[in-house]
Amino acid sequence: MNLRSFHLNTQARIIFTWLFIGSISIGLVSVLAINYIQNKIDRNYAEFARLMTFAIAYQTSDFEKISNDEKIKILKNRYSSFIEENEDISFIEYKDKNNEIIYSSKNYPQPNEDDTILNVSTPVISNGKIIGSINVGISSKRIKLLSSESKKTLLTIFALTWLIFTILLILSFALMRKELKKLYQGVKEISTGKFGYKLETENMDELTYAFNDMSKILSKYEEQNIEQLTLERNKLEAVLMSIINGVIVCDNFDNVVITNSAALKILDVEEKNILNTKIQNFTDFHGQKCFEEKIEEFKDMPIDLRENKPVEFNIEAGQKTIKAIISPMFSKMQDYVGYIIVLIDITRETEVNKLKNTFISNVSHELRTPVTVLRTYIDTLCHNADDFDEETKKEFMTTIDNEAKRLHSMVNDILDFSRLESGRAILKKEYSNLAELVKQNIDSIKILADEKNIKIHFSYVDNLPLVPINIESIDRVIRNLLSNAIKYSLDKKDIFVAIKKSDDEKSIELSFKDNGIGIAKEHLEKIFDRFYRVENATHTIKGTGLGLHLVKMTVEQYHHGKITVSSKENEGSIFTIFLPLSVDDSELA
Repeated sequence: MNLRSFHLNTQARIIFTWLFIGSISIGLVSVLAINYIQNKIDRNYAEFARLMTFAIAYQTSDFEKISNDEKIKILKNRYSSFIEENEDISFIEYKDKNNEIIYSSKNYPQPNEDDTILNVSTPVISNGKIIGSINVGISSKRIKLLSSESKKTLLTIFALTWLIFTILLILSFALMRKELKKLYQGVKEISTGKFGYKLETENMDELTYAFNDMSKILSKYEEQNIEQLTLERNKLEAVLMSIINGVIVCDNFDNVVITNSAALKILDVEEKNILNTKIQNFTDFHGQKCFEEKIEEFKDMPIDLRENKPVEFNIEAGQKTIKAIISPMFSKMQDYVGYIIVLIDITRETEVNKLKNTFISNVSHELRTPVTVLRTYIDTLCHNADDFDEETKKEFMTTIDNEAKRLHSMVNDILDFSRLESGRAILKKEYSNLAELVKQNIDSIKILADEKNIKIHFSYVDNLPLVPINIESIDRVIRNLLSNAIKYSLDKKDIFVAIKKSDDEKSIELSFKDNGIGIAKEHLEKIFDRFYRVENATHTIKGTGLGLHLVKMTVEQYHHGKITVSSKENEGSIFTIFLPLSVDDSELA
C-alpha cells in the first residue's frame, strides 16, 4: 500500500468512526428525549383525567335526594353522547356511598371502552358529606396519537440533526483533507529529496508553519550533509582513480557497486555495462565467465579464512592475462558487507616470464653447443695431435677460434644486458666520426658477407658533423645491425648502409637495408622486446633474443635517439637509427 492509499483509508476510518459515535450519541439522546416527552405526556394526561373526573363529580353533587332510577336516567342522558364525542373518555361509572354501581356506561357499549389505560376515581360530596363516587376511564387513543406524533416529530428532528451533523462532519473532513492533501504533497516532495519545499496555503496554521520550519531545517542539514558526503565521495573516487590497479567493489549480493577506471580499462568494458550487474555474469571476449568459479569458491570459505587468506587467481580476458585478488569487506561494526576484487594486468610480466624461460632454454642450448665443440676439438688436439697433419690442425684451431668468439659474443650480450638493464650504467660520450666507425665495422664483418656472396654498399655525404656518442656501445649497435642484415639476407643479395642528416637537421640518420627474408607484421611491434625471437620455418637462426633489445636501449635510453624498422616478408627490412647532434655537457667524457 502506498502513502496516498494509506492516507485515504485513514481518512475514511476517521469519518466512519465519527459517524458511528455521532449516530450512537444522537440515538441515545433521541431515546432519552422520547422517554422524557412520553413521561411528560403521561403526567399531563393524568392531571387532565383528574380534573375531568373532579368536574363530573361536581356535576353529580346534587344527586343526594334523587332516586337511583332518576340518577341513571340523568347520567345516561348527560354522558352517553359525551363519551361518544370525547375520545379521551372510555367509560364513566357512578357508585353510591356503599360503593354499589348505580350507573356504568359499560352497560351501554361505547367505541372507546376497550382502550382504557387509566382509571381515575373521586368522591362525590354534597353538603360536606360523601354521597358516592365517580370512576372515569381514560382512553389511550389520544395519548397514543400524541406519543406517535411526538416520536415522529422527535425522530424527524434528530434525523435532520444527524444529517446536518454528517454533512458538517464530511465538510469538515473535506476541508481537513484539502489541507492534509497539501501536507501529503509536501511530505511526498521531501521524501523525493526536495528539502526546503514550502507549503503555500490561504490559512497558515501551526501545522503548516511547523512543516515549513522542518523543511527549512532539513534543507540546511542536507546542504551540510551533501557537502560532507560529496567531499568523502570525492576523496574515495580520487583514491580509487589514483590506484594503478583495477578495483571492483561488490556488495553482499554480488552486485558491482563501485569500479575505477583502471578496472574498466583492464577488462575493456564500459561502466554502464558492468555497474549494478552480477560480477559472476561478466564474460570475456570468448564468452567465458571469468569470475564465477572463483567467487563461488571464495563465498564457500568461512569468514575468518576469507579474511586471512584472500583468493588469488589468473584470468584470460582477450589477449590479456589478469591477476585477480578477492578480499572480504567489513563495516565499522565488523559486519560482512561484500568483497573487493583487485585486478592487476600481468600480461607484460607473463610474456616476459615466458620469454625468460625461452631465453634460458636458448642460452643453455647456445652455450652448450660452442662449449661442446670447444671441449671436443681441444680434447682431440691434446690427446691425438700427432695423428693429424698441419692442415687438419689448422682447421681444428680455426673452428676453436670461431666457437670461442661465438661464446664470447653471447657472454658479452648477457653482461651488457645486465649492466644496461640495471639503469646504473654511465656511458660517457665524445664527439666522433660516425662514418669512420661504420667503415671499420664493415671491414671487420666483410668476411661473413663474403661467405654468402653478399656485397655491402656504404654511402654518406661529405662534411658530416661529429656525433656525441659512446663509441663502444654504438660500435656494438652497428656490428649487431650489420651481422643481422647478413644473417637474414639471402645469398648474393646486397646490403645498403647509408648516413645522412635527418630532415630536421637535429640528428644523424643511419640506415641498414637488406633484401632478406623480412619480418612478419605481427612480430614488428615486439621485435625489440627482450628475449623475443622470431622462430618459424623461415627464421631458424639461433640466438639469445637480446641483440635488438640492447640496440634499442643503447640508442633511445642512453643516447636519447630513436630506432625504427620497416619490413615486408620475403622483401627485406630497413633498420634506421637517429642520433642527436647535441648532448648535455654532463654526459661528455
